[in-house]
Amino acid sequence: MTRSFRLIGDTPPASPVVLSVPHAGRDYPAAVRESLRAPLACLAALEDRRVDALALDARGKETLLVQDAPRAWIDLNRGEHERDPLLDDGARGGAPLSAKVRAGIGLVPRRTAAAGELWRCKLSAGEVEARIAAAHRPYHAALAEALAQARARFGCAVLLDLHSMPPIAGGRTRLVIGDRFGRAAGARFVARVEATVRASGLTYALNTPYAGGHILERHAQPHQGIHAIQLELDRSLYLDRKLDALGPGAPAMVALVRATIDALADEALASIGPGALAAE
Repeated sequence: MTRSFRLIGDTPPASPVVLSVPHAGRDYPAAVRESLRAPLACLAALEDRRVDALALDARGKETLLVQDAPRAWIDLNRGEHERDPLLDDGARGGAPLSAKVRAGIGLVPRRTAAAGELWRCKLSAGEVEARIAAAHRPYHAALAEALAQARARFGCAVLLDLHSMPPIAGGRTRLVIGDRFGRAAGARFVARVEATVRASGLTYALNTPYAGGHILERHAQPHQGIHAIQLELDRSLYLDRKLDALGPGAPAMVALVRATIDALADEALASIGPGALAAE
């Protein structure tokens, strides 16, 4: 079976920082195209449009996971249990629904604000379970393994989960740092990211309106040396006026992502004693 994501870089990782891009996939399978009731172009609203290009350009020696299957197929930032009963015949009846699922953006997104309902008919339980087995579980297993290997080598690991967001009204916030309100990363790592963003001159917010989703919830174990931070970039910072292709601001955003990676790696390595890696 063809893997739904790319794993780029060394394993074990050559850096304590591991990069994840779960929402930039644009490889729409025939099953998606044939099931749509809305135009295919409307699915771009679910993408973190071209943020994978920023990550690829910013990456040095870091291990990077990029999901190629689109979010419309399955959302890696939702838990397996976040199945929408209005779309998925395998959703557990009577189970409490999260706000995301109620809004139609569960494990398989049902709708977008602009296009409304996306699909012609409901999905069978088996179809959703096949997507989980083919795309969701392999990505999370590979990410967990990369983080465990980085922690084993460096004493700690830091996940930087890269996303993009629509421009926020008024342009007051251009970037959002998420650490699940302090539960996903040590304060020293968040402080380094904040300092890096401030140095860029961009306005930012912490955890509002994006605190981090299932990826941070699942993989962050700060008390066991695995920290995780989500970074949301305003798409107008790096895309063209149509918010489609890379624009003139892309190089500056590549530089910001690179500076963020360097700051996190520096903070992680600061706790390593002299000669800690000499035996490798």
